[in-house]
Amino acid sequence: MRVERPGPPFVLRARVYFEDTDAGGIVYYVNYLKFMERARTELVRTLGFDQSALQRENVIFVVHSVTARYHAPARLDDELVVSAAVLETKRASIRFRQHVSRADGDLLCEGEVLVACVSADRYRPRAIPESMRMAFENWAQADNDVGNP
Repeated sequence: MRVERPGPPFVLRARVYFEDTDAGGIVYYVNYLKFMERARTELVRTLGFDQSALQRENVIFVVHSVTARYHAPARLDDELVVSAAVLETKRASIRFRQHVSRADGDLLCEGEVLVACVSADRYRPRAIPESMRMAFENWAQADNDVGNP
């Protein structure tokens, strides 16, 4: 089954630390992907799933592909707002839209990430567990229900 309704964006707040910056004092471009990863992980946790427990059940998620567009730099001590919204759920993958903004609302980076579900032992594609797929679908449906009387 394929769900193509975007769900509500999940939001994670983060702070820029010295280790996140480059020699020019701005966030190194790759670190935006780390902030995005954390937001996706916390979204999964919010839906009631623990990455460690999934791994014990022979389920892991790997990044298949990423597109990113950088708009402005983040700097040391900036407070960031990192969002993750589900664009599409397929049998063995989930496509996310993500934004990294400063707390003042300035968009810094945006992107899409395609995450594939694979077996932890062989790294072969496998179906997303039914309970997780349903949680993502219910989450997307809940957002649509809020906007419709």
